[in-house]
Amino acid sequence: MIAATPAATPAATPVDTPLGAPVEAVPAPAYRGDLAEDALLLAAFTAAGEEQLATLPVKRERDTAEQDLAQRVLTACRAARRGFLVRHAEAVYDVLTDGRTRLVRLPDLVFAAADRFPGLTPTRAAMAAEDGVIQAEKDGLEADQALFCHAVLNSPVAGRHLIDAMLAPTPRAQELLPAFRDTGRIELDSVLVERRGDAAHVTFRNAHCLNAEDNRLIADLETAVDLVLLDDRVRVGVLRGGEVDHPAYAGRRVFSAGINLKDLRNGDISFMEFLLGRELGYINKMYRGLLTAPEHGAWAERTVQKPWVGAVDAFAIGGGMQLLLVLDHVIAEEDAYFSLPAAEEGIVPGLGNLRLSRLTGARTARQVLLGGRRIAMSDPEARLVCDEVVPATAMDDAVERAVAALSAPAVAANRRMLGLVEEPLELFRGYLAEFALVQVERSYSDDVLAKVERRWQRSQGRR
Repeated sequence: MIAATPAATPAATPVDTPLGAPVEAVPAPAYRGDLAEDALLLAAFTAAGEEQLATLPVKRERDTAEQDLAQRVLTACRAARRGFLVRHAEAVYDVLTDGRTRLVRLPDLVFAAADRFPGLTPTRAAMAAEDGVIQAEKDGLEADQALFCHAVLNSPVAGRHLIDAMLAPTPRAQELLPAFRDTGRIELDSVLVERRGDAAHVTFRNAHCLNAEDNRLIADLETAVDLVLLDDRVRVGVLRGGEVDHPAYAGRRVFSAGINLKDLRNGDISFMEFLLGRELGYINKMYRGLLTAPEHGAWAERTVQKPWVGAVDAFAIGGGMQLLLVLDHVIAEEDAYFSLPAAEEGIVPGLGNLRLSRLTGARTARQVLLGGRRIAMSDPEARLVCDEVVPATAMDDAVERAVAALSAPAVAANRRMLGLVEEPLELFRGYLAEFALVQVERSYSDDVLAKVERRWQRSQGRR
C-alpha cells in the first residue's frame, strides 16, 4: 500500500465555508505525472476531505448549510480523483492486474484500487456504512466507483482487458457445474436452470415482484448463463419468466417487470453488481460468449457462444425488453407488450439506447426511449423486436420449434459473425464508459429519487 510521507503532504490552508467557521482544507493536488508521487497527493487530499465529512452529521440529519458543505467536499474530492485518473488510469490498472496477467472481476478490482491507492475509490468499510440506507440519504459514494470504471473502460487497453475479465466464468458457476452436468437441474434462489434435450431452460422466479431485476436475480442469472454455456450437452439457451404472485397475474407467467424500483428507492440496487455489472456480466456473456481460454488464440477459440431463445409471457418491461435485444429468437404471446420506460423512470435503460435503433430504426427507438411508447403485439413494429406472436397455449410448442431450428451446428458460428458486424467490441466499450457516469448520476438525481419515493409511498398505502 502506498503510504503518505510528510514531504508529499501539502500544507493545510484555512478557508471560509458556508457555515461561517474556518475549516482546515488541503489545496487541490498539483499532479506532476509520477504515479507514486501523484498517488500520495491524492491520498492526502481525499483524507482531508473525509475528515471534514466526518465532522458533519449523516445526510438525513444535516441542515442546508451542512449539506452544502458536504457536497462541496465530495465534488472537490471527485475532481481530484478525475484528474489523477486522466493521467494514470492505465498504470493503475496494470498495477492492480499485475501487468494485465490476471483477470480481476469488477467489484474486486474497484476495492483493490481502494486498498492499493488510498482515496481513489471508496473502501469496503465506507460502502458498508451506506448499506441499509435509502438512496436519497446516501452521499452517493458509488459516483466515485463510476469515475474509476469510466476511466478504465475509456482506455482501449485496460477496458478490453476488463471486458475479458467479466466474460470469464464465475467461481459459483464453476462450483455448481459438476452437479448441473450430472442432474441437468440447478435451483438457485431466484432462477431455475433445467436441461431438456438440447436446450437449457432458464426460468426467472422472482415471483414476489413480477420477476423484476434486483441484485439477487442478477447474480443468479449470471450463474445460470455460465452453466448453460459451460455444459457441452446444451446447444441452445431459453429464457422465460415463471409464475408470479401479483393478484392481477395470479397463476400466470410474466417475463420481467424490469428494475425493482422499490429496491432502488431503498438503496439496494448496486452500481457495480447491478447497473454496470449486468451489462458486463450475464448479458454480455449471452451476446459475446463465455471466455474459456483467455491466454491464447483468436476470439472464436477463446469463447463459447450459443444461441438464445426468449419466451415472453405478459410483458417485457425495462430490463426485460433489453434482454430481447441480444436474443436470437423471440416469441411473444398475443396479449404481451414491450416497453423501455426510460423517460418515466428517469434512468438509462442499459444498452437499450445502443441496440434498439438497430432493430427498429431511429424514429421508433426515440418513440420508445424518449416518449415511453409501448409496443403491443398487434403493432407492426412488434415484428422488428420479436420473431413470432402466438396464443398463450401455443408458447411451449413454439419454443420447442425454435430450439430445434437453432440447434444446427452452424448457428453459433454465424451468430458470432453477426455480432462482430452489429456491435463491434470498441463500440460496446466506449458506450459503457459513458454509461457508467451517466447512469450513476441519474440514479441519484432529484427527479428519480422523487419518483421512486412516490411509488414506494403508494405501495405502502396499499398494504
